[in-house]
This record gives sequence, structure tokens and C-alpha cells, in this order.
Amino acid sequence: MTKPPPTQRPYRGVKRDERRERRRLDLIAAAIAVYGKRGYRHSTVKAVCDRAGLTERYFYESFENSEALLAACYAAVALAVLAELLEAGAGAKVTGVGDAARTERMRTMLRAYFRRLKRDPRTAKLFLMEIRGVGPVVEASFENSLREFGRAISATLAPRGARRDPMLEAGAVGGIMHIALHWIGDGYRPSVNRVADTALRICGAIRDHR
Repeated sequence: MTKPPPTQRPYRGVKRDERRERRRLDLIAAAIAVYGKRGYRHSTVKAVCDRAGLTERYFYESFENSEALLAACYAAVALAVLAELLEAGAGAKVTGVGDAARTERMRTMLRAYFRRLKRDPRTAKLFLMEIRGVGPVVEASFENSLREFGRAISATLAPRGARRDPMLEAGAVGGIMHIALHWIGDGYRPSVNRVADTALRICGAIRDHR
């Protein structure tokens, strides 16, 4: 007769897997703060663990190495940014129809994107600057987020029934990110509305693609 799997013993009312997941999320939050302040290449596992209030033993419980943690941080930031953009698009007050309505919704999403970067320079640094050239795990996370952002742009701008063009999507996302880097380097000038309108001109290629 097969024995049932052992039950997890709760500690202070919290099961072992739940405690482990909490520690993992604490490490990600701590790493985002540390990397945003010092930069990934100038940060240590100990600095992240100290920020999280955990020992290094718990780091290796959740992550194989620093690159795996950076990939998890990037994925968390990218997911949060994308969710904020989609929420802004869903709540956009659009009065036109057709291309005009889709363009206005995309403008609202881009304004939300640039406001997010300006509001939280630490995540902007991680999202735009800290992830290139680190290693294959981080590159895979980066490429996946680019595809997700490209799909979101197409879903917003492309006419119903239009065939997606992943290469065009990649170009639009890359263009937006380079505009963001230039904008941050210039001290967040010009205004959010102005830089969003500039980025929207690049996205127009997806709207006009038939």
C-alpha cells in the first residue's frame, strides 16, 4: 500500500513552502533596491541578503547564482511595468473610433510607461541598464519581456484581424527603450507627454501595418 506524502509542518501558522516563497520574494525586492542603487556588477550576494534580513543560506535555497536572481528581478519589474501599462490602456478615456481610438489608447499607455520610469529610477535602471551582457539566463528573460511588450503594442494598435509582425514589434519596443535611455540621460527632459508622443510615432508603424 502506497504511503501518503508527508504533510508539511507549519511554523507559526505558515507552511514550509509558503515561507520559502516569502523569502524568495523578499530577496527579489531587496535585490531590486540594491541593484538600483549600486548597480548589479557592484553588488554582492551578502549585500542583497543583508537588505532582505536573511542569511546567504536562504539565497542558495532559491537561486543558483546572482545571474538567476537578476533574471528573476528583471522578470518581476517587467511584469509590473507591463501590468501598469495595460491597466492604463484599459482605463483610457477614448472618444474616437478606429485608428484614432487605438492611437489615443497607446498614447495613454506610453505616458504611463514614462511616468513609471521617472517615478521609480531604481527600477528604471534595472529595466533598461543593468540587464545587458550579463549572461544567457538574463538575456532570455530580457528577450521574453520584449516579446510581451511587442504583443501588447500590437494588441492595442493593430486593426482587428491584422497579422502580427514580430520583427516590427521588436523594432518598436527597441525604439521605445532607446528613447527612454536618451530621455533619462537628459534628466527626464522633455516632458512625459512630449516624449510619449515621440515614442508613439515609432509605434505608428504597427498601427499602419496591414
